[in-house]
Amino acid sequence: MTVYDDLTLVRAELDRCMKCGNCMAVCPIYATVKNEAGVARGKVGVAEAVLSGDLALDDKAVVEMLFNCLVCKSCMQNCPTKVHFDRIILALRAAVVRKNGLPWLKDLIFSLLRNPRLFDAGLRIGAAFQGVAFRTHPEQQAISPRSPFAWIGKSAGFDASRFLPALTTHPLRDRVPETIQTPNARTRVAFFTGCSLNYFYPQAGLDVIQVLTENHVEVVVPNEQQCCGIAVFVHGDIDTARTLARNNLDAFEKSGAEYLVTGCGSCGGAWQHEYKELLAGDPVYGPKAEYWSSRTYDISTFLLNVIDYRRPTGKLDAVVTYHDSCHLKKSMQVFEEPREILKSIPGVVFKEMPQADACCGSGGSYVLTHFDTSTDIARRKIENAGKTGARTIATGCPACMMQLLDNVNRHGNGQAVTHYICLLARSYRSE
Repeated sequence: MTVYDDLTLVRAELDRCMKCGNCMAVCPIYATVKNEAGVARGKVGVAEAVLSGDLALDDKAVVEMLFNCLVCKSCMQNCPTKVHFDRIILALRAAVVRKNGLPWLKDLIFSLLRNPRLFDAGLRIGAAFQGVAFRTHPEQQAISPRSPFAWIGKSAGFDASRFLPALTTHPLRDRVPETIQTPNARTRVAFFTGCSLNYFYPQAGLDVIQVLTENHVEVVVPNEQQCCGIAVFVHGDIDTARTLARNNLDAFEKSGAEYLVTGCGSCGGAWQHEYKELLAGDPVYGPKAEYWSSRTYDISTFLLNVIDYRRPTGKLDAVVTYHDSCHLKKSMQVFEEPREILKSIPGVVFKEMPQADACCGSGGSYVLTHFDTSTDIARRKIENAGKTGARTIATGCPACMMQLLDNVNRHGNGQAVTHYICLLARSYRSE
């Protein structure tokens, strides 16, 4: 039994909150709305009122407040008593879903995730017909809504200015064999591609594989892997999150790999932390989750701390700044490694932006449900990136790449947005 199954178990976390308000200094939502309801302290008060019976989980205002959170974990970094606010907010959302059920649209989308063949087919069909609703911007590898679709989707930010990465008609896992061998292999890793690298950024996934094989690492890309489940977990659908976790654990158990590598902080955080929590007490899958937790690495930490990667010699002419994705830094504790990789590339001039670890406002689907707040948060990020003069913004999270792409178009000056591993792969290719 976890806090996601029984809300009363979250009281221990609530009792640790001193109501000091330190979370206000770093909460990206509070910085935008300047409202107590937007910050962790306010939501802790709601949780206490729910447990005491003074507020109800079917109250529309309560539900809206609980889902007005990016779960960026910034508050946890600034909390003197180390309250695990992510457990509090996600336990509350799980309790909301137990009481009220999922909204019909979420239920439909999450049901597709539970059926990987339908999910894959849906995205392939979407890729084939995206030209009906979106026009292309090939010079920026982006798409944006056509009219009247821009008018229909304006409330969720799908206006004519919205830039998105195009869905690929040839997903990453179709492009590579399940096992990519390399001469004189030093070790074998399993690569968890996640949804975004598979369907939106396959080139970044290919770059992860190239960097690994350049360093004599054999790569397994399990075909049966599914979504990591974080998207459904943060919306309170605990049953689907557990199903996806178990399916992924089964798929990777067959890989024969010594390590698991990710190119996304949310996916990596799921394998390192959330799977253990979700499956605590499960006699079969609990131990499997613990096993892979200790063997999961972001590609940057694997390169630096496990194999000591070969430094590249190919020169790039690039001035680069770096955005810390929330889950990569605050969940996986990856901060210095991507910067070291960027600084090791000949010709790269690295410029640190102010507040590099401030949230970009994406929050997965938060940008759809709270578009105005999300883009206001992103505007601050793009302005900070612009202060460096860098022409390239690198990050380690595909969802952040999507948010940065759109908001460079809205608020920036044409900066390129890329995964940091793509720059390392380009350097290897240009040797």
